[in-house]
Amino acid sequence: MDLKETIRSIPGWPIKGVIFRDLTTLMQKPDAFKESCDILYDRYKDQGISKIVGIDARGFVFGAVLAYKMNVGFVPVRKKGKLPYKTIAESYSLEYGDDTLEIHEDALENGEKVVIVDDLIATGGTVSATVKLVEKLGAEIVECAFIVELPDLKGREQIKGQKVFSITEFEGE
Repeated sequence: MDLKETIRSIPGWPIKGVIFRDLTTLMQKPDAFKESCDILYDRYKDQGISKIVGIDARGFVFGAVLAYKMNVGFVPVRKKGKLPYKTIAESYSLEYGDDTLEIHEDALENGEKVVIVDDLIATGGTVSATVKLVEKLGAEIVECAFIVELPDLKGREQIKGQKVFSITEFEGE
């Protein structure tokens, strides 16, 4: 199955000049959703991972499934003000604005091996902020994993030194 074909492209959303890659269409197709989750599971199942860190919001979908399949903990990284306990925060920029992410200050232990999961990497702002949060808590990032990568937006450059895995790309489109 070509997972790329299951992803809807929406020109001009949320602002003019942006082509939004909508993974809800992939998630609605059981075979495509299962295949994408299985690819992640097969990649990380034997790497001694203790937690999956999922980025708000669609990273929760894929990250939670991966954590369940691997029988490891799931750690949400959320937009500011959404977590109920003591947090640490990191601000970032994206294609169309600025925002702040938070993680519970006790979510990870020093030396824990984690995978950061999100649906898509574009400019790298959200994952860069997440990497900084995870590093502040002392965990070891095995890899940053995405369903989709937009290489033209050079998100990998924001997280130099981190291994990056993406299942599919939309390049030059």
